[in-house]
Amino acid sequence: MPGLFISLEGVDGVGKTTQAERLRRYAAGCGAEVVLTREPGGTALGAAIRDMLLHGVRGSNDGSAEQIGARTEALLFAADRAQHVAETIAPVLRRGGTVITDRYIDSSLAYQAGGRELLLDDVRKLNIWAADALMPVRTYVLDMDPTMSHQRLRHDEDRMESAGDAFQSRTRRAFLDLAAADPQRCRVIDASGSVDEVWEQIRADFDGLRATETTAGDAR
Repeated sequence: MPGLFISLEGVDGVGKTTQAERLRRYAAGCGAEVVLTREPGGTALGAAIRDMLLHGVRGSNDGSAEQIGARTEALLFAADRAQHVAETIAPVLRRGGTVITDRYIDSSLAYQAGGRELLLDDVRKLNIWAADALMPVRTYVLDMDPTMSHQRLRHDEDRMESAGDAFQSRTRRAFLDLAAADPQRCRVIDASGSVDEVWEQIRADFDGLRATETTAGDAR
C-alpha cells in the first residue's frame, strides 16, 4: 500500500498515547492526511470489544466481571484487529495517507504469547491472518521497567494492567525480543526520559523515514 503505517508499542504507562498524539500533529504539519487510532477500539465494533477486554463481561449473578480465558482473549484482540484493518487502516493507506496506531500486532505477541504464555507461533499466525498480513513500516517500542511505568497511570488498573508483576515483566521482555528479531522495522526507545527527550528520538527517526519513503515512492 502506498501510505505510511506506524505503530507505537510498549507496556502500559510508558507514554505511547502522548507520543502518538505528538506524532499525529507533527505529521499533519508536514502536509499528510493523518489518522490516529488505537487498539483495541479503533472502530465501533472494536470499542465494544475493548470494553470486554479491559473491564470483563458482566454476566454472573453476583455482578462480578466474568473471567476471560487466555485463548478467548487472543481471539477477541484478533477480531478487533481484523475490523480495524478493514474499516480504518487499509482505506487510509490506499489513499496514500499516514496511519498512526497506539498498539498493533506486537501487543498481541507480547501480551498473549509473552504475558499469557500462549504459543508465539499460534498467536502470530492468528493475527497475521486477521490483519491480512498488513504490518507497519515502523514500530516505536517505548521501553521502561513496568514497576516504574505503572506509577505513571492516572486511572484504576484495568484487566491487563492488573495482571501482576510477573506478567508485566514477561510482556516487556517479549516486546524487546520482538524488536531485536525485526530491527529494520522496530526502534526501541528508552521511555524513562522526559516526554520531550522521547519525542525528539521519534521525530528524528520519523523525518528519516519520510525521506526514505518519499524517495522510494518517486522511484516507483
